[in-house]
Amino acid sequence: MTFELKILGSASATPTAGRHPTAQVLTVGAYHYLIDCGEGTQWQMLEYRVRPNQLRVIFISHLHGDHYFGLFGLLGTMHLQGRTQPLCIIGPPGLDEVLVTQSRVSGVQIGFQLEFTVVDTEAHALVYEDAGLRVHSLPMRHRVPCAGYLFEEQPRRANLLKEKLPTGLTPAHLARLAQGEDLPPDEHQPGLRHADVAGPAPTPRRYAFFSDTLYTPALAPLIAGADLLYHEATFLDELRERAAQTHHSTARQAALLAQAAGVKQLLLGHFSSRYKVLEPLLHEAQPVFPQTALALEGLVVSL
Repeated sequence: MTFELKILGSASATPTAGRHPTAQVLTVGAYHYLIDCGEGTQWQMLEYRVRPNQLRVIFISHLHGDHYFGLFGLLGTMHLQGRTQPLCIIGPPGLDEVLVTQSRVSGVQIGFQLEFTVVDTEAHALVYEDAGLRVHSLPMRHRVPCAGYLFEEQPRRANLLKEKLPTGLTPAHLARLAQGEDLPPDEHQPGLRHADVAGPAPTPRRYAFFSDTLYTPALAPLIAGADLLYHEATFLDELRERAAQTHHSTARQAALLAQAAGVKQLLLGHFSSRYKVLEPLLHEAQPVFPQTALALEGLVVSL
């Protein structure tokens, strides 16, 4: 089953030529989940062929404009395109009030149901679950209430091993085994345990999204062993005092957290507009955590 992250934007508060504010799409199976929605997100969705009406849930980390100013426009586009199915929006306190006020003042009535879930940004708690995915909040330390998110695939069934399957099984038998069931004996076969003909179940894949935050090593145990971590890296470490003043992190600090958490891959993002060239951030992080890459727009990471 697909478990894939696509970067739509990874700039910080001020966009630059070729870099847009934060937005990502996580695809799990047939479902798409938008993570943050900075200004211009729907243009980036057009650029990278993400259809708005395929979105199942939108997660917003906090109410700084570079993380949600594109949201009302995106909702208006989905309305104009005839969306009818409900849309779940998960985010910090006040987000629902902002959207309701924009709708009332502009006279734009969204023609589909919006289902709001308010996140306690100081807690690590389950905020969403469906058949394919569980999502927990991660408490960020920023100037306003801010949440990161840990996306964890639901446990998958073990795959059947063709070489262990006896001959003579009917399609109905195979279907039951594929569902994880044991076959009782009948007139066609003597009985068969699912565990005897299946390999180990795949390990659920996990993606951690760290939005704007002070460097917070205490968060590492919450994402231990994750397959992929996106961590803001607004500054180089020479500006770590500036990072602390603005409640942001440096590239080196992001790498230190990835190292402490034992994740498999790290993506750096939320780059300050002062950096016209981004390679120095990568070069700062890789000596600490070699499996580091830049979250460049259009990047696709499949887990």
